[in-house]
Formats: sequence, structure tokens, C-alpha cells
Amino acid sequence: MTKAAKKKAPSRVRYEEAHPTVSCRISRIVYDKLQKAKEAEGKSFGDILKIGLGIIDERVEEELKIRKKAYDQGYNKGYAEAKRLYMVTYPCNVCGETIELESAKAKEAASESMQEHGWGDSACHKKGR
Repeated sequence: MTKAAKKKAPSRVRYEEAHPTVSCRISRIVYDKLQKAKEAEGKSFGDILKIGLGIIDERVEEELKIRKKAYDQGYNKGYAEAKRLYMVTYPCNVCGETIELESAKAKEAASESMQEHGWGDSACHKKGR
């Protein structure tokens, strides 16, 4: 008696049809070079094949990564600088630790306090309004 072949799930059948296996024999020298490229670049054999066929342009992928990294660094640097310049803080009246004015309720209270104490536009104060 032979074992019955295990039935594949329909999703597995569709995947295998859409992604056929490629197999070939290569020399040990070519295999070793492939292994080195795979390890050095952190790419799969499939990715190396795609690069060789021009399906994936390695330079474009690398450029996109560099652009994203530069954008993120610039954004984070600009955000930190803006926060340093414009974030309103005040010391805790108990421990003295710096508290950032973030909530709508805290901003409303600060606005009311500033109005009560005569804070306003310097140009208006100069004109005596």
C-alpha cells in the first residue's frame, strides 16, 4: 500500500501556480559566489536573480532608503528644534520639574492667566491700547 498524497490547501495551490519553482545545476564556483553575494548583501537567491534580470534596480532601492533616512533625520531635527523654540513649559509648584504645556485644558488656563495679567502684543502695548 502506498501513502495517499497529502491534499494541498487551495490557497497553497494558487500560490505555487503564481510562484513556480526554478531549479538548475550550477558549478561550485558559481554557487560559492552566490552564497557570498547573498550573505554580503542580505538578499535571497530570488532577489539576486531579479537584480540580474533588471527586475529590481538595486540602486533605486538603495536611493529610496537613503532618501527616507535623510527625510526622517531632517524631520526629527526640525521637530526637535521647533519644540525647543516654541514649546511652552512651566515648573511644577511642588517638585520644580519642568512640565510641557500640551493639553487643551492647560493651554486654556495659560491663555486666561496671560490675559488676566495683561499679556499682549508688544506693538499694542507700545501704542498704549
